[in-house]
Amino acid sequence: MSSFWAQSPTVNWARRLDSSNGPETITNVQFYFHDILSGSNPTAERVVQPASGSSPTTLFGAVVMADDPLTETADASSKVIGRAQGMYAAAGQSEISLLMAMSYGFTDGPYNGSSLSIMGKNPAMDPTRELPVLGGTGLFRMARGYAEMKTVSVNAGGDAVVHYNVTVYAPASNGQ
Repeated sequence: MSSFWAQSPTVNWARRLDSSNGPETITNVQFYFHDILSGSNPTAERVVQPASGSSPTTLFGAVVMADDPLTETADASSKVIGRAQGMYAAAGQSEISLLMAMSYGFTDGPYNGSSLSIMGKNPAMDPTRELPVLGGTGLFRMARGYAEMKTVSVNAGGDAVVHYNVTVYAPASNGQ
């Protein structure tokens, strides 16, 4: 087993759960996703408008591209540990349900340069949502797992802060 944890004692947002030398490591990462649609410097931009006649409450058909900061805490001024880049689309005709396809790239500590790919249905109004981890790069190469998401806040402009609690299974040979 590598001693990478000794290399970065200040990483508060990730911790290894499995200490065995088995074929997999289990890591828990927790961070906050800041999706900013309003203001002069948005991090998410609607690139496809919903068709006329689409439900104004679900925005069915709208597509948004995002390059959102990931932080250690819910405070937008807390330490940035990465970026979420990708897209989400309003896929529900009768509920606010998003299809999300995002890459969560990390820039902090031993995870600098590693990423997770998460894609799935996000029923945004549910208190807790779960999406699958489909893969990753770097220390998360060939990852699998799941992300639990809880909305912390949403303002009138649609800006949202979402807490992610991600459990990742990855081959031990990735250097962990």
